[in-house]
Amino acid sequence: MDKFTTLTGVAAPLDLINVDTDMIIPARFLKSIKRTGFGKDLFYTLRFDESGNEREEFVLNKSAYRNAEVLIGGKNFGCGSSREHAPWALMDFGIKCVIAPDFADIFYNNSFKNGMLLIKLPQEQVDQLMEDAKSGANATVTVDLEAQEIHRPDGEVIKFDIDPFKKHCLLNGLDDISLTLQKENKIAGFEEARKSQPWL
Repeated sequence: MDKFTTLTGVAAPLDLINVDTDMIIPARFLKSIKRTGFGKDLFYTLRFDESGNEREEFVLNKSAYRNAEVLIGGKNFGCGSSREHAPWALMDFGIKCVIAPDFADIFYNNSFKNGMLLIKLPQEQVDQLMEDAKSGANATVTVDLEAQEIHRPDGEVIKFDIDPFKKHCLLNGLDDISLTLQKENKIAGFEEARKSQPWL
């Protein structure tokens, strides 16, 4: 998993509440357990019409936001079924950080385990960032995880809270497997000691 330290990128405004995981990546596209290849189907029913043509009005189809790396969302982002493909699709598209008032718990935890930073902020601050993002390609924000700061386009700094363990994992690029491998010597020692048991 890649380390997350500081990100400077375009923020896209997705001014919707209750964005569920089926909106993020529809169930019909869940045909692989690889983490790549899902970006093209991200928000499929919002991005494309019945003929597969792009909907011009959808934010990620607009030229200013095609390369967005930050997404500003509404309340209850990531609700619905517990599919890990949802953060995979966002990250495969290029989204590395989502900022919203709150998130569904399973989506929230899945995202961190896959290296994506989710930031919870009061609605008033999310509204400010949403308005910044609506200004278009100039809506570049900087997210500094170490300092726990978001730098708005006008230079204002917004502080955010994050669980210290999740922060540690992101800064060091540690997923569950990497965390386990940090104990590799102790695991090997345990396995070696177990070999002396007569029933093994």
